[in-house]
Amino acid sequence: MSSFYDFLQNFPREHRTEMAASVTPEQVQAALRKDILRPDDFMALLSPAAAPFLEQMAQRSRELTLRSFGRAVNIFSPLYISDICTNHCRYCGFSADNHQKRRHLSVDEAAAEAFALADAGIGHVLLLTGDARHIASPQYIADVAARIKPRFASVSVEVYALTLDEYRLLIDSGVDSITMFQETYQQDLYEWLHPAGPKHDYRWRLDTPARAAEAGMHGVGIGALIGLDEFIHDAFCTGLHAWWLQKNFPAVDVGLSVPRMCPHVGSFEVKHAIDDRTFVQYIAALRCFLPRCPITVSSRESAFMRDHVVPIGVTRVSAGVSTAVGGRVTNAENSGQFDIADTRSVDEMIRDLASLGYQAVVKDWEACDC
Repeated sequence: MSSFYDFLQNFPREHRTEMAASVTPEQVQAALRKDILRPDDFMALLSPAAAPFLEQMAQRSRELTLRSFGRAVNIFSPLYISDICTNHCRYCGFSADNHQKRRHLSVDEAAAEAFALADAGIGHVLLLTGDARHIASPQYIADVAARIKPRFASVSVEVYALTLDEYRLLIDSGVDSITMFQETYQQDLYEWLHPAGPKHDYRWRLDTPARAAEAGMHGVGIGALIGLDEFIHDAFCTGLHAWWLQKNFPAVDVGLSVPRMCPHVGSFEVKHAIDDRTFVQYIAALRCFLPRCPITVSSRESAFMRDHVVPIGVTRVSAGVSTAVGGRVTNAENSGQFDIADTRSVDEMIRDLASLGYQAVVKDWEACDC
Protein backbone atom coordinates (compact mmCIF):
# COMPACT_ATOMS: atom_id res chain seq x y z
CA MET A 1 0.00 0.00 0.00
CA SER A 2 1.37 3.41 -0.95
CA SER A 3 1.35 6.14 1.70
CA PHE A 4 -0.95 9.14 1.91
CA TYR A 5 2.11 11.30 1.26
CA ASP A 6 2.49 9.59 -2.13
CA PHE A 7 -1.22 9.96 -2.87
CA LEU A 8 -1.14 13.65 -1.96
CA GLN A 9 1.46 14.25 -4.68
CA ASN A 10 -1.40 13.81 -7.18
CA PHE A 11 -2.81 17.11 -5.88
CA PRO A 12 0.07 19.62 -5.77
CA ARG A 13 -0.64 23.09 -4.43
CA GLU A 14 -0.78 24.70 -7.86
CA HIS A 15 -3.30 22.09 -9.01
CA ARG A 16 -5.46 22.66 -5.93
CA THR A 17 -5.44 26.40 -6.57
CA GLU A 18 -6.49 25.87 -10.19
CA MET A 19 -9.20 23.40 -9.16
CA ALA A 20 -10.75 25.86 -6.72
CA ALA A 21 -10.56 28.83 -9.11
CA SER A 22 -12.15 26.95 -12.03
CA VAL A 23 -15.25 25.67 -10.22
CA THR A 24 -18.54 26.81 -11.77
CA PRO A 25 -21.96 27.16 -10.09
CA GLU A 26 -23.14 24.22 -12.19
CA GLN A 27 -20.41 22.00 -10.71
CA VAL A 28 -21.45 22.98 -7.19
CA GLN A 29 -25.08 22.11 -7.93
CA ALA A 30 -24.05 18.82 -9.53
CA ALA A 31 -22.02 17.89 -6.45
CA LEU A 32 -25.02 18.58 -4.21
CA ARG A 33 -27.13 16.15 -6.25
CA LYS A 34 -24.67 13.26 -5.97
CA ASP A 35 -24.87 10.48 -3.39
CA ILE A 36 -21.17 9.59 -3.69
CA LEU A 37 -18.68 12.43 -4.13
CA ARG A 38 -15.18 12.37 -5.54
CA PRO A 39 -12.33 14.72 -4.53
CA ASP A 40 -13.15 17.16 -7.32
CA ASP A 41 -16.74 17.38 -6.01
CA PHE A 42 -15.40 18.10 -2.53
CA MET A 43 -13.25 20.90 -3.92
CA ALA A 44 -16.32 22.33 -5.65
CA LEU A 45 -18.13 22.55 -2.31
CA LEU A 46 -15.13 24.20 -0.62
CA SER A 47 -14.56 26.72 -3.41
CA PRO A 48 -15.67 30.36 -3.48
CA ALA A 49 -18.19 29.37 -6.15
CA ALA A 50 -20.10 27.39 -3.48
CA ALA A 51 -20.59 30.36 -1.14
CA PRO A 52 -23.95 31.42 -2.69
CA PHE A 53 -25.23 27.87 -2.16
CA LEU A 54 -24.51 27.72 1.57
CA GLU A 55 -28.15 27.21 2.53
CA GLN A 56 -28.54 24.29 0.13
CA MET A 57 -25.27 22.81 1.38
CA ALA A 58 -26.39 23.10 5.00
CA GLN A 59 -29.70 21.40 4.20
CA ARG A 60 -27.97 18.56 2.37
CA SER A 61 -25.47 18.18 5.21
CA ARG A 62 -28.27 18.04 7.77
CA GLU A 63 -30.09 15.32 5.78
CA LEU A 64 -26.95 13.19 5.52
CA THR A 65 -26.15 13.61 9.21
CA LEU A 66 -29.63 12.57 10.31
CA ARG A 67 -29.46 9.57 7.98
CA SER A 68 -26.17 8.27 9.42
CA PHE A 69 -26.22 9.51 13.03
CA GLY A 70 -29.81 10.37 13.86
CA ARG A 71 -30.20 12.99 16.59
CA ALA A 72 -27.41 11.66 18.78
CA VAL A 73 -24.40 13.79 19.71
CA ASN A 74 -21.48 12.21 21.54
CA ILE A 75 -20.03 14.16 24.49
CA PHE A 76 -16.43 13.70 25.61
CA SER A 77 -13.99 15.53 27.85
CA PRO A 78 -10.28 16.12 27.27
CA LEU A 79 -7.92 15.39 30.15
CA TYR A 80 -4.48 17.00 30.03
CA ILE A 81 -2.09 14.88 32.07
CA SER A 82 1.26 16.47 31.11
CA ASP A 83 2.21 19.75 29.43
CA ILE A 84 5.99 19.34 29.39
CA CYS A 85 7.04 19.58 25.76
CA THR A 86 10.28 19.52 23.76
CA ASN A 87 8.77 20.95 20.59
CA HIS A 88 9.10 24.61 19.59
CA CYS A 89 5.84 25.02 17.69
CA ARG A 90 5.41 28.71 16.90
CA TYR A 91 1.64 28.75 17.49
CA CYS A 92 1.17 26.51 20.57
CA GLY A 93 0.78 27.45 24.22
CA PHE A 94 2.76 24.34 25.24
CA SER A 95 5.80 25.32 23.14
CA ALA A 96 9.13 24.84 24.90
CA ASP A 97 9.82 28.50 24.06
CA ASN A 98 7.05 29.65 26.41
CA HIS A 99 8.46 30.03 29.91
CA GLN A 100 5.54 29.04 32.08
CA LYS A 101 4.83 26.66 34.93
CA ARG A 102 4.62 23.06 33.73
CA ARG A 103 3.02 20.04 35.31
CA HIS A 104 3.19 16.28 34.88
CA LEU A 105 0.62 14.22 36.75
CA SER A 106 1.51 10.97 38.40
CA VAL A 107 -0.58 7.97 37.41
CA ASP A 108 -2.50 8.32 40.67
CA GLU A 109 -3.12 12.04 40.06
CA ALA A 110 -4.21 11.41 36.46
CA ALA A 111 -6.61 8.72 37.66
CA ALA A 112 -8.09 11.07 40.27
CA GLU A 113 -8.67 13.72 37.60
CA ALA A 114 -10.23 11.15 35.27
CA PHE A 115 -12.51 9.74 37.95
CA ALA A 116 -13.80 13.26 38.65
CA LEU A 117 -14.91 13.35 35.01
CA ALA A 118 -16.52 9.91 35.34
CA ASP A 119 -18.38 11.13 38.44
CA ALA A 120 -19.66 14.07 36.36
CA GLY A 121 -21.19 11.61 33.90
CA ILE A 122 -18.51 11.48 31.21
CA GLY A 123 -18.02 8.10 29.55
CA HIS A 124 -15.59 9.16 26.83
CA VAL A 125 -12.26 10.69 27.89
CA LEU A 126 -9.42 11.99 25.71
CA LEU A 127 -5.94 11.91 27.28
CA LEU A 128 -3.52 14.63 26.11
CA THR A 129 0.18 15.24 26.72
CA GLY A 130 2.97 17.39 25.41
CA ASP A 131 5.80 15.79 23.45
CA ALA A 132 8.35 14.72 26.06
CA ARG A 133 9.02 11.00 25.78
CA HIS A 134 11.47 11.00 28.67
CA ILE A 135 8.65 12.09 31.00
CA ALA A 136 5.28 11.27 29.40
CA SER A 137 6.50 8.00 27.90
CA PRO A 138 4.31 5.58 25.95
CA GLN A 139 4.41 3.28 28.98
CA TYR A 140 3.23 6.12 31.23
CA ILE A 141 0.31 6.86 28.88
CA ALA A 142 -0.51 3.14 28.78
CA ASP A 143 -0.38 2.94 32.59
CA VAL A 144 -2.82 5.86 32.92
CA ALA A 145 -5.16 4.33 30.33
CA ALA A 146 -5.12 0.94 32.03
CA ARG A 147 -5.85 2.51 35.42
CA ILE A 148 -8.86 4.53 34.25
CA LYS A 149 -10.34 2.21 31.61
CA PRO A 150 -12.74 0.39 34.00
CA ARG A 151 -14.61 3.68 34.59
CA PHE A 152 -14.97 4.68 30.93
CA ALA A 153 -16.68 3.33 27.83
CA SER A 154 -13.92 4.86 25.67
CA VAL A 155 -10.37 6.05 26.33
CA SER A 156 -8.77 8.01 23.49
CA VAL A 157 -5.41 9.74 23.24
CA GLU A 158 -4.10 12.87 21.57
CA VAL A 159 -0.36 12.62 22.10
CA TYR A 160 2.84 12.71 20.05
CA ALA A 161 3.36 10.36 17.09
CA LEU A 162 4.12 6.79 18.13
CA THR A 163 5.50 3.68 16.49
CA LEU A 164 3.40 0.70 15.42
CA ASP A 165 4.41 -1.31 18.50
CA GLU A 166 3.72 1.64 20.81
CA TYR A 167 0.21 1.95 19.45
CA ARG A 168 -0.26 -1.76 20.07
CA LEU A 169 0.88 -1.16 23.66
CA LEU A 170 -1.82 1.48 24.08
CA ILE A 171 -4.46 -0.78 22.54
CA ASP A 172 -3.54 -3.54 24.99
CA SER A 173 -3.96 -0.98 27.80
CA GLY A 174 -7.51 -0.07 26.80
CA VAL A 175 -7.05 2.82 24.34
CA ASP A 176 -9.47 2.51 21.43
CA SER A 177 -8.82 5.62 19.33
CA ILE A 178 -6.33 8.39 18.63
CA THR A 179 -6.49 11.95 17.38
CA MET A 180 -3.58 13.30 15.37
CA PHE A 181 -3.75 16.76 13.85
CA GLN A 182 -1.43 17.34 10.93
CA GLU A 183 -1.75 21.07 11.78
CA THR A 184 -1.02 22.02 8.14
CA TYR A 185 -0.51 19.87 5.06
CA GLN A 186 1.84 22.37 3.39
CA GLN A 187 5.23 20.79 4.03
CA ASP A 188 7.40 23.92 3.81
CA LEU A 189 5.06 25.81 6.12
CA TYR A 190 4.83 22.84 8.48
CA GLU A 191 8.61 22.67 8.85
CA TRP A 192 8.81 26.43 9.49
CA LEU A 193 6.05 26.24 12.11
CA HIS A 194 7.86 23.38 13.87
CA PRO A 195 11.52 24.52 13.74
CA ALA A 196 12.84 22.17 16.41
CA GLY A 197 11.77 19.07 18.29
CA PRO A 198 10.47 15.64 17.26
CA LYS A 199 7.40 17.17 15.63
CA HIS A 200 9.58 18.76 12.93
CA ASP A 201 9.40 15.51 10.92
CA TYR A 202 6.51 16.17 8.51
CA ARG A 203 6.26 12.71 6.98
CA TRP A 204 6.48 10.86 10.29
CA ARG A 205 3.48 12.80 11.55
CA LEU A 206 1.59 12.51 8.24
CA ASP A 207 1.93 8.72 8.33
CA THR A 208 0.78 8.48 11.96
CA PRO A 209 -2.98 7.97 11.43
CA ALA A 210 -2.30 5.10 9.02
CA ARG A 211 0.22 3.62 11.48
CA ALA A 212 -2.36 3.69 14.27
CA ALA A 213 -4.97 2.14 11.99
CA GLU A 214 -2.53 -0.60 10.98
CA ALA A 215 -1.86 -1.29 14.66
CA GLY A 216 -5.54 -2.01 15.17
CA MET A 217 -7.01 1.20 16.61
CA HIS A 218 -10.79 1.23 16.41
CA GLY A 219 -10.90 4.96 15.67
CA VAL A 220 -8.56 7.50 14.10
CA GLY A 221 -9.27 11.24 14.15
CA ILE A 222 -7.53 13.83 12.01
CA GLY A 223 -7.67 17.55 11.32
CA ALA A 224 -5.79 20.67 10.29
CA LEU A 225 -5.53 23.78 12.44
CA ILE A 226 -7.42 26.27 10.32
CA GLY A 227 -5.67 29.61 10.13
CA LEU A 228 -2.13 28.38 9.60
CA ASP A 229 -2.39 28.13 5.80
CA GLU A 230 -4.86 29.36 3.21
CA PHE A 231 -8.20 27.74 3.97
CA ILE A 232 -8.77 25.98 0.64
CA HIS A 233 -5.55 23.96 0.90
CA ASP A 234 -5.72 22.60 4.43
CA ALA A 235 -9.49 22.07 4.20
CA PHE A 236 -9.17 20.07 0.99
CA CYS A 237 -6.20 18.01 2.22
CA THR A 238 -7.97 17.19 5.48
CA GLY A 239 -11.00 15.79 3.66
CA LEU A 240 -8.75 14.01 1.18
CA HIS A 241 -6.77 12.42 4.02
CA ALA A 242 -9.94 11.09 5.68
CA TRP A 243 -11.21 9.80 2.33
CA TRP A 244 -7.90 7.98 1.74
CA LEU A 245 -7.96 6.45 5.23
CA GLN A 246 -11.51 5.18 4.69
CA LYS A 247 -10.49 3.59 1.40
CA ASN A 248 -7.42 1.88 2.85
CA PHE A 249 -8.74 0.99 6.33
CA PRO A 250 -12.47 0.32 5.88
CA ALA A 251 -12.80 -1.27 9.34
CA VAL A 252 -11.52 1.85 11.11
CA ASP A 253 -13.83 4.64 12.29
CA VAL A 254 -12.28 7.76 10.72
CA GLY A 255 -13.24 11.01 12.39
CA LEU A 256 -12.66 14.68 11.61
CA SER A 257 -12.03 17.76 13.73
CA VAL A 258 -12.30 21.33 12.46
CA PRO A 259 -10.31 23.49 14.92
CA ARG A 260 -9.74 27.17 14.24
CA MET A 261 -6.81 29.07 15.72
CA CYS A 262 -7.60 30.80 19.02
CA PRO A 263 -5.63 32.76 21.66
CA HIS A 264 -2.93 31.06 23.77
CA VAL A 265 0.18 31.81 25.80
CA GLY A 266 2.81 33.33 23.50
CA SER A 267 2.32 35.34 20.35
CA PHE A 268 1.51 34.14 16.87
CA GLU A 269 -0.06 36.10 14.04
CA VAL A 270 -2.96 34.23 12.43
CA LYS A 271 -2.70 35.20 8.78
CA HIS A 272 -5.42 33.00 7.35
CA ALA A 273 -8.36 33.19 9.76
CA ILE A 274 -11.76 32.30 8.28
CA ASP A 275 -15.13 33.85 9.03
CA ASP A 276 -18.12 31.98 10.40
CA ARG A 277 -19.80 31.48 7.01
CA THR A 278 -16.68 29.80 5.64
CA PHE A 279 -16.48 27.67 8.78
CA VAL A 280 -20.04 26.46 8.24
CA GLN A 281 -19.27 25.85 4.56
CA TYR A 282 -16.30 23.70 5.61
CA ILE A 283 -18.42 21.53 7.91
CA ALA A 284 -21.16 21.11 5.31
CA ALA A 285 -18.65 20.24 2.57
CA LEU A 286 -16.99 17.62 4.78
CA ARG A 287 -20.34 16.04 5.61
CA CYS A 288 -21.41 15.88 1.96
CA PHE A 289 -18.06 14.34 0.97
CA LEU A 290 -17.77 11.98 3.96
CA PRO A 291 -21.32 11.27 5.15
CA ARG A 292 -20.34 8.63 7.72
CA CYS A 293 -17.41 10.44 9.36
CA PRO A 294 -17.97 11.74 12.89
CA ILE A 295 -17.25 15.49 12.98
CA THR A 296 -16.00 17.13 16.18
CA VAL A 297 -16.23 20.82 17.07
CA SER A 298 -14.28 21.62 20.21
CA SER A 299 -14.62 24.29 22.88
CA ARG A 300 -12.42 26.55 20.76
CA GLU A 301 -15.78 27.61 19.30
CA SER A 302 -18.38 29.57 21.24
CA ALA A 303 -21.52 28.00 22.67
CA PHE A 304 -23.52 29.98 20.10
CA MET A 305 -21.51 28.58 17.20
CA ARG A 306 -21.53 25.01 18.44
CA ASP A 307 -25.29 25.07 19.00
CA HIS A 308 -25.76 26.26 15.42
CA VAL A 309 -23.45 23.74 13.72
CA VAL A 310 -24.75 20.64 15.54
CA PRO A 311 -27.89 20.50 13.34
CA ILE A 312 -25.74 20.97 10.23
CA GLY A 313 -23.35 18.08 10.68
CA VAL A 314 -21.48 17.95 13.99
CA THR A 315 -21.73 14.66 15.92
CA ARG A 316 -19.16 15.10 18.72
CA VAL A 317 -18.64 17.94 21.20
CA SER A 318 -16.57 18.39 24.32
CA ALA A 319 -17.91 19.59 27.67
CA GLY A 320 -16.50 20.34 31.10
CA VAL A 321 -13.27 21.37 29.40
CA SER A 322 -10.00 22.55 30.93
CA THR A 323 -6.82 22.77 28.84
CA ALA A 324 -4.62 23.02 31.95
CA VAL A 325 -3.01 20.03 33.64
CA GLY A 326 -4.91 19.27 36.83
CA GLY A 327 -7.55 21.49 38.37
CA ARG A 328 -10.45 19.17 38.96
CA VAL A 329 -9.08 17.36 42.00
CA THR A 330 -5.41 18.35 42.06
CA ASN A 331 -4.06 21.90 41.89
CA ALA A 332 -3.58 23.51 38.46
CA GLU A 333 -1.04 26.33 38.51
CA ASN A 334 -0.14 26.12 34.84
CA SER A 335 -1.63 27.89 31.83
CA GLY A 336 -3.75 25.93 29.39
CA GLN A 337 -2.78 25.04 25.85
CA PHE A 338 -5.27 27.59 24.46
CA ASP A 339 -8.20 29.71 25.62
CA ILE A 340 -11.56 27.97 25.47
CA ALA A 341 -14.67 29.80 24.27
CA ASP A 342 -17.38 27.39 25.41
CA THR A 343 -17.16 26.82 29.16
CA ARG A 344 -20.34 24.77 29.59
CA SER A 345 -20.38 21.90 32.06
CA VAL A 346 -21.48 18.40 31.11
CA ASP A 347 -24.96 18.98 32.56
CA GLU A 348 -25.31 22.30 30.75
CA MET A 349 -24.28 20.72 27.45
CA ILE A 350 -26.78 17.88 27.88
CA ARG A 351 -29.53 20.40 28.66
CA ASP A 352 -28.74 22.64 25.70
CA LEU A 353 -28.54 19.73 23.24
CA ALA A 354 -31.92 18.53 24.47
CA SER A 355 -33.37 21.99 23.85
CA LEU A 356 -32.19 21.66 20.24
CA GLY A 357 -33.90 18.28 19.92
CA TYR A 358 -30.75 16.17 20.23
CA GLN A 359 -29.83 13.34 22.57
CA ALA A 360 -26.50 13.72 24.34
CA VAL A 361 -24.61 10.43 24.43
CA VAL A 362 -22.11 10.24 27.28
CA LYS A 363 -21.67 6.46 27.03
CA ASP A 364 -22.58 4.48 23.95
CA TRP A 365 -22.19 0.93 25.26
CA GLU A 366 -22.56 -1.05 28.45
CA ALA A 367 -20.48 -4.07 29.35
CA CYS A 368 -22.53 -7.24 29.91
CA ASP A 369 -21.51 -9.66 32.66
CA CYS A 370 -23.12 -12.69 31.06
